[in-house]
Amino acid sequence: MKKLIFTGILAIAGLSTSANAQIQEGNWMVGSSILSSNFGLNTGGGYSIGLQPKAAYFVADNVAVGGYVNLGISKVTNGSPTRFDYGVGALGRYFLSPGEKGVDNLLNHGRWFFEGNLGVGGSNVENGNSTTGLDFGVGPGYSYFITPNIGVEGLVKYQGQSGFGNEGLNSNITFNVGFSIYLPTSKAKSIANDMK
Repeated sequence: MKKLIFTGILAIAGLSTSANAQIQEGNWMVGSSILSSNFGLNTGGGYSIGLQPKAAYFVADNVAVGGYVNLGISKVTNGSPTRFDYGVGALGRYFLSPGEKGVDNLLNHGRWFFEGNLGVGGSNVENGNSTTGLDFGVGPGYSYFITPNIGVEGLVKYQGQSGFGNEGLNSNITFNVGFSIYLPTSKAKSIANDMK
């Protein structure tokens, strides 16, 4: 019984410190938002189903830069036609460290972060209206690490699109649920070994 309790304590200690290891300089983050719900600021609320694969490299501890691809369909609740959304661009993510001013490390297995994106995106609507333009977004999120290298994420984001086609500015607030996998590289491993 003592051995089982000791193993449990070691596992909990390992998980609580592992949130720091994933977001170190030299690591990679790959993942995707899977489910999304939007609250239209100028077009009404609705639903959307989409994938937003993303990959980012940690250029410094807590700071990742990379890219994303956005593919999805959405339907606004006011009876308008179905819309197909697409986009590609750059993203940046900053993870808040425990102990930073205003950060209460909610659960030792996760981290708060801010994410922003900028790219080219567009939408095609069933009735023929379409637009392509500047795709941008910013918002806070939380990543809960279910294993040392896999995080389940929630992200609330202001998402905008300034179009060059039939629409001008289109914006909404989205709530996204997804996951990320954190992959250590040999550079990250050597930095960790130098710190020991």
